[in-house]
Amino acid sequence: MYFAALLARTEDGWEASDTELDDVETLSDLSDLAREAAAEAGAEDDTVLVFIEQEDAWFGVVRLDGEDDPRIYISDAAAAARSSYGEILLTDELLGKDPDDAEDELDALDLDGTEDGEPDASAGGEDEDESSGDEFVPPGPLGDPALLADLGVSDKDLLGLHVGDALSEIADVLGAAEVLETVR
Repeated sequence: MYFAALLARTEDGWEASDTELDDVETLSDLSDLAREAAAEAGAEDDTVLVFIEQEDAWFGVVRLDGEDDPRIYISDAAAAARSSYGEILLTDELLGKDPDDAEDELDALDLDGTEDGEPDASAGGEDEDESSGDEFVPPGPLGDPALLADLGVSDKDLLGLHVGDALSEIADVLGAAEVLETVR
């Protein structure tokens, strides 16, 4: 089960809204959705946080400050990689991949004369995981653990949170526990 909410900081405090991520396919889509919600709350130039949680598996926090690039923290990248919502957060940049490498890999395919999808008999017993195209995503935290430090949640505190309670504990420190519970 998933939970997703937006917290927008306004002059009057935090405003929370639950959000549907069914139409969100990329981090850019998520950022646009968060910025729209912030504008509706009158907080378009303020901080917006997106909380995403898969029960007992992982949680993620995306922070947007005005038009700045989003900052991301994921509690367990490998668990998030197995989730369609987690994949939204696992950008090439966050994973340390160069997006141009994907193009280089495509250019290098089929140089051995084999047809698309045809195995190269001379390659021998190639490991299935290596040939499947799946990229290794490291287990454990990934991203910017200091993204909430100026709001009272230190990187050490964020890294120490347990999945089931993390979003409530963060909201409590921010003074937004009540508004988050209204959308939970």
